Amino acid sequence: MNKGESADLIMKLYDLRREPTMRVAREWFATFVPESIDDIVQAVIDENTSPYYRMVLGYWEMAAGFVIHGAIDEEMFNDANGEHITVFCKIEPYLNELREQWKFPKMLKNFETLIMNMPDAKELLAERRETTKGWVKARAERAKAV
Repeated sequence: MNKGESADLIMKLYDLRREPTMRVAREWFATFVPESIDDIVQAVIDENTSPYYRMVLGYWEMAAGFVIHGAIDEEMFNDANGEHITVFCKIEPYLNELREQWKFPKMLKNFETLIMNMPDAKELLAERRETTKGWVKARAERAKAV
C-alpha cells in the first residue's frame, strides 16, 4: 500500500468530520457517556439523538473498514486519529449484548477489529473511559459556573 494514498484517504476522512452536521453529531457524542445498555438503546430510539449516534458510529465503522480491508495503512491511521478510541470505549462494554439483543452479530465488527488490534487495547479502553468521564464532568461543572 502506498503511504501517500493512505495519507490522502485519511485527509478525506478528516474533511468528512468537519461537515457541519457531523460536527454537531460528534459534539453530542462527546457528551454521551452510557452507563448501561439502556442508555444506548434510548439514544438509538430517541428521534433527537438517533441520527447523531448513527452518524458517528457509522462514520467510524466505515473508516475502520477502509483500514481493515487494506485501503488505509493501519499504523498511519491510528497515529493520525484518537477520537475513534474515545468513541469505541463508550460502547465496548455493551457491544456484545447489543449484538445479541438486536440480532446483528457483525455490528461494528470492523471498528472493533481496528481497536482490538492495538497493543493493550482493553487497558487503553478502560483508561480512556475514565478520562472521558472526567472530561464530561469538568464540562458540566464549567457549564454550571457560567
